[in-house]
Amino acid sequence: MAQAHIHSAPAIEERARSIARQAASDEALIGRIAAGDRQAMQALFVRHNVRVFRFVMGKVKDRTVADDLVSEIFLEVWRNAHRFEGRAAVATWLLAIARHKAMSAQRSRRVHGELDEALAIADPSESPAAAAEIKDRDEVLRACLTRLSAGHREILDLVYYQEQPIEAVARIVGIPLNTVKTRLFYARKHLAARLCEAGLDRAAL
Repeated sequence: MAQAHIHSAPAIEERARSIARQAASDEALIGRIAAGDRQAMQALFVRHNVRVFRFVMGKVKDRTVADDLVSEIFLEVWRNAHRFEGRAAVATWLLAIARHKAMSAQRSRRVHGELDEALAIADPSESPAAAAEIKDRDEVLRACLTRLSAGHREILDLVYYQEQPIEAVARIVGIPLNTVKTRLFYARKHLAARLCEAGLDRAAL
């Protein structure tokens, strides 16, 4: 019975050839994706999304977060396929992106969780009115953020919530470094304007 699980030499060789063909095919898909081929992007997603999902799920332990990360990972592939240099297999590159995204998500959740816990601790010196004011201020901040453009929200999220240096943001978003700096400047300026309109200023945050 044990011999039934032993692969013959021809079978092993055929598997090696199959792996080599897939690697070559993956690289061809990346080349087409870099040229803007959406069908190639779909093909790569179908081929690798289950593996990527399982990988990030093992790290974040949350199906909703894992689903969101998979979308982010393949969006990054779409934006940065032209940066793929073939130094590693495409599958390895995908998992490297996935690991980075998963670690960022874990760090963000940990920081936010600690912040939530800290905010949940009542300050004996704090009156009910003061507590209500803080809650209202947080709600105003969230409302002001939603009024920014998607591009500006993305930059603020990456820099302040994901704690990414602007050089990394440029790579993730797939835009020049100077563009990141410009977007960050205007994102902060627009957010400050929205906060002032709402009766808040930076000193109040």
